[in-house]
Amino acid sequence: MINITPSVNIAENEIEMNFIRASGPGGQNVNKVSTAVQLRFDIVHSTSLQPEVKARLKMLAKNQITKDGILIIEARRYRTQEKNREDAIERLIILIRRALLRPRKRKPTKPSTASKERRLEGKKRRALLKRQRRGGSDEW
Repeated sequence: MINITPSVNIAENEIEMNFIRASGPGGQNVNKVSTAVQLRFDIVHSTSLQPEVKARLKMLAKNQITKDGILIIEARRYRTQEKNREDAIERLIILIRRALLRPRKRKPTKPSTASKERRLEGKKRRALLKRQRRGGSDEW
């Protein structure tokens, strides 16, 4: 089990990991050893997450999700499989934790009377400046 929060866990069998060859530094080791990790998590068929969390997760990671609803995280930051595996899992945990947070509802507010007056005063000054540039009348 992968602990996301005390109340949310993901079963290991919901995650699929494939090791692929990584690019970048490493010399000949890069050409011989598959150290990069490709983590796949099927959001649609996951039994660990609630539907609203799944929807938020899809919005957060929309560029990393396939048409079938599978989240793909590639970790190739480190030179060892184990560190890349840990990095991929950590990135998945961070994404799911962000999706677990419900966005606050916006409370509609109205501008204060003073702020309205400041806005109108600024508009008047700007209009006067433009009128003076044109050579029009200075009446206000």
